[in-house]
Amino acid sequence: MKSPKIVEELKPFFEPKAVAIIGATNKKGKVGNVIFENFKRNKEQGIFKGNIYPVNPKLDEIEGYKVYKSVKELPDDTDLAVISIPAPFVPNTMREIAEKGIKAVVIITGGFGELGEEGKKMEEEILQIARENGIRVIGPNCVGVYVPDTGVDTVFLPEEKMDRPKSGPIAFVSQSGAFAAAMLDWAALAGIGIGKMVSYGNKIDVDDADLMDYFIYDDSIRVVTFYIEGVKEGRKFIEAAKRITKVKPVIALKSGRTEYGAKAASSHTGSLAGADVIYDAVFKQTGILRAEDFEHMFDVAKAFAKCKLPKGDRVGIITDGGGAGVMASDAVAKFGLKMAELSEDTIEYLKEHFPPHAVAGNPTDVVGDTDAQRYKYAIEAFVNDPNVDAIVVIVLFQVPLLDEEEIIEILADYAKKSEKPIVAVAMGGKKTEYYAKILEERGVPVYPTPERGVRALAGLVQYAKYLEKLKEE
Repeated sequence: MKSPKIVEELKPFFEPKAVAIIGATNKKGKVGNVIFENFKRNKEQGIFKGNIYPVNPKLDEIEGYKVYKSVKELPDDTDLAVISIPAPFVPNTMREIAEKGIKAVVIITGGFGELGEEGKKMEEEILQIARENGIRVIGPNCVGVYVPDTGVDTVFLPEEKMDRPKSGPIAFVSQSGAFAAAMLDWAALAGIGIGKMVSYGNKIDVDDADLMDYFIYDDSIRVVTFYIEGVKEGRKFIEAAKRITKVKPVIALKSGRTEYGAKAASSHTGSLAGADVIYDAVFKQTGILRAEDFEHMFDVAKAFAKCKLPKGDRVGIITDGGGAGVMASDAVAKFGLKMAELSEDTIEYLKEHFPPHAVAGNPTDVVGDTDAQRYKYAIEAFVNDPNVDAIVVIVLFQVPLLDEEEIIEILADYAKKSEKPIVAVAMGGKKTEYYAKILEERGVPVYPTPERGVRALAGLVQYAKYLEKLKEE
């Protein structure tokens, strides 16, 4: 199957043969230096396989790399240019890029449309050059692209100030560069794998719709997350959203919900936030899941990255602490899900295998003297019960008789072989976090509170229902 045009056009952003860093410098801490260092480091580690061409009229070499005086001198294999020079010089550089035949450009530089009329004029000039020469542009006023698998990293925050997350099946697209950088740093700490990050700033060319169309065909990405301040071309956005949500989920965090927020968005990326109710309606119509905050966005993304889709909205809860089971039950009601009515066979099976003081029901409480085996009976029963569509397993690792390694093994095993999504909740401190991380590495999403676990599950249910509706249409 031949790749669609959009895939061919955007591929150099994610897998370039050679990158030109225009504005590369040997001055530590400068944007052009950090971007050069990123590529150099990834090249030395064998991750970035392409060539690196620094461009700066005032230098001959940077750290052993030959520096090119101008774009005109660049070797012909250059297919990505990253620009970090002052805004007034960008239009002329774009002309040289067009003459050279480079078709993908990331403009990191700020000082354009977000600052008013003068900047908008420069943006229009850049866009005209791009359109006339078939060049795709990400930016300006952005941190660009981060792809751990190919070593592309235009994020101009040095490694000692910002950790980079490992690779994973989540794509993250952000209008805000600072938010994108903070989220990458946070994802690295939280152990969330990001396969591709794109920060597009003023998005004069490549926008949300283009990226959604690209990610349809990207097999390494299972779920797409967006931080959006405003959409310029509504119709294009809606059509692209409808195309991608047929094949993979999209979660959007849309800011500028209030009058104050909308005003801030306009001065930030020159974005018109638009009436929030319209966005709500568009998201519902196109199957995009709306996140309340960044935590919610990544909680749901994590569930999609690790879980199967549920067949319905009936939730079974297993806990070793009664209070946590009550909190989870409340969350089931709050997020529009249903408590599963366990079959008589299930209740019978649990009573046979439980001591008299454990509670067979929904929630099932294996109580505080539980061992891993008791959990196994409960999970087995819920997995086999046709009335249960999804399972929340709350594990308080603090209980004395629980063998941590054994319960991790059991959960990972069932999550893998069961057709139903299983999410885990583990509340506690450092020790709990240690086991939660191991469990996540084994493929089970873990949440620090019952509410967050159930809310993530609600995202899976919502998307599964949307897909069902599409089948009926």
